[in-house]
Amino acid sequence: MTAIDEWRYETIGKSACEALKRSGFDAHFVRKGEEALAIVASYIKPGMKVGFGGSMTLRAIGAPEKAKELGAEILDHNAPGLDQSRKLEILRAQLTCDLFLSGSNAVTQEGDIVNVDGNGNRVAALTFGPKKTIVVVGANKVVRDLDEALARIETVASPMNNKRLDRPNPCVKTGTCEDCHGETRLCRAYQILRRKPFLSDFTVVVVGEPLGY
Repeated sequence: MTAIDEWRYETIGKSACEALKRSGFDAHFVRKGEEALAIVASYIKPGMKVGFGGSMTLRAIGAPEKAKELGAEILDHNAPGLDQSRKLEILRAQLTCDLFLSGSNAVTQEGDIVNVDGNGNRVAALTFGPKKTIVVVGANKVVRDLDEALARIETVASPMNNKRLDRPNPCVKTGTCEDCHGETRLCRAYQILRRKPFLSDFTVVVVGEPLGY
């Protein structure tokens, strides 16, 4: 990144953190992914159940490997070799795990956390259930407001995730959301966290570099 890129990500990242704090979240800005990983690692204890919400950001910073290294029981429904029955067990276990780790599709400078899911497991866990929740998000996902958050989902996050998962949906051909109605549509459960849910222990870490989709 150039110095100007770093300046922009730091400026909008810190602005988003201040808004998130006003919305009741514990929010931190860090410049690098390894700093975010250190924050995540500080909450992991041997034997605790750690759920992963399918985040490319967390994989990019090495969170699954770090959790395993620290002796946690990993609840990752995307782990290779799982049959559908076991995958469903893990998805349900994530809802009551000790620590749930997730990325986000967008965070606004007004203090909103915005996501869309296919199964709804991630948005469900972000709302209620786990003892502790941490969202790690690259500053490339910081947008001005809710309209820009939804636009980002339609033009960046959704098409790229559909391509990653090899879904035969129209956005893979056009590069933008077509609001499709097919059985393979990924965008099904939309969530806006405008304030921290009452009973959650919720930390957001904004990283001053591009991470994930």
